[in-house]
Amino acid sequence: MLEERQRLREARRRLWIEREVSVALWMHGAATRPAVLLTLLATSWLGDGALWFALIATLPWWGGAAGLTCAIYMVALGSVNLVFYKALKQRIARPRPFVSCNGIRACARSLDEFSFPSGHTMHAVAFSLLVVHYYPALALPLWGFTALVAVSRVVLGLHFPSDVAAGALIGWLTGMFMLVII
Repeated sequence: MLEERQRLREARRRLWIEREVSVALWMHGAATRPAVLLTLLATSWLGDGALWFALIATLPWWGGAAGLTCAIYMVALGSVNLVFYKALKQRIARPRPFVSCNGIRACARSLDEFSFPSGHTMHAVAFSLLVVHYYPALALPLWGFTALVAVSRVVLGLHFPSDVAAGALIGWLTGMFMLVII
């Protein structure tokens, strides 16, 4: 009975991996379109921290006391998320798609060795939750940007879809936790 369960579990795992690789390959195909590639490269670069650092630096100036508070919470949230996702990446040590899958190439430089979870997506979701809490008018551009960050990570060959989903979930949880404690 135990052996049968293990075989079934392994068969499900293989099926999951096959489907995920198929989706990653399909999404990566969009990188052959120059306009898509350039848009997602720019999005990924902004998601590396450029947009978030710019917001942290400017929120106190244009947002007053609320902007300063939001910026401080962004620094705290980003610090916690950084430690959390680095520890997860080292523990899980999932190879990136461009390393483990034929037909997927890295269209951008990866910031570290492992794939799971997507730190870009995690930070984008967490920061968007926090900023939109203080500035609801920024919801549409920030959530649109966050969606593009998530898509870019798979299209650029840097993450599997489940890496991005896990990053989004972790970002949602840490962002919501921050909102609960503030």
